[in-house]
Amino acid sequence: MPDQQKALDTQLANIQKKTGKTLAQLRALIAKSGLQKHGQIRDMLKSELGLGHGDANTLAHVALDPGSATVKSSSAGHDVGAEVDRIYSGPKAGLRSLHDAVMARIAKLGPFEVAPKKAYLSLRRKKQFAMVGPATKTQLEIGLNLTDSTPTERLLAVKQPAMCSAKVRLADAGEIDDELIGWIRQAYEQAG
Repeated sequence: MPDQQKALDTQLANIQKKTGKTLAQLRALIAKSGLQKHGQIRDMLKSELGLGHGDANTLAHVALDPGSATVKSSSAGHDVGAEVDRIYSGPKAGLRSLHDAVMARIAKLGPFEVAPKKAYLSLRRKKQFAMVGPATKTQLEIGLNLTDSTPTERLLAVKQPAMCSAKVRLADAGEIDDELIGWIRQAYEQAG
């Protein structure tokens, strides 16, 4: 695990000890506040939880970019943020906010590893459970490793052999619904 990740993990563990709240509970507190700007979240955490500036700043960053706390490693030492910037550059830049919204929902499932690839992110626990990346310049694709899933108009079977058994394409944030999160949760749990 890179030194920066160790430092972040240690800081987040210390914040949880200081506050007596899990990271999920802290995220829920921030979400409930309705605040969306980094500085506002940081200041609220300082006043309500008595956190120092550095801890409140880190926690605000994690709340606004949940994937940043769940990255345990990345392939070939890549900086995940820089790789995401690269993947969503040029004509696919318009999909970045959709990607971030999907990753924020996935991050709520629990810890996982993010491994950037050439055109997508591989999400892993003991094994890969999902892939997230642009399918076209207007659609995001989420590949899922699901066992015993029944294809639908929305959950498409992937011809095998392939890295994933199913996929879903999204064009806007309204499609990040309970049905989609249910499929992702199932893949997450199956990856163990």
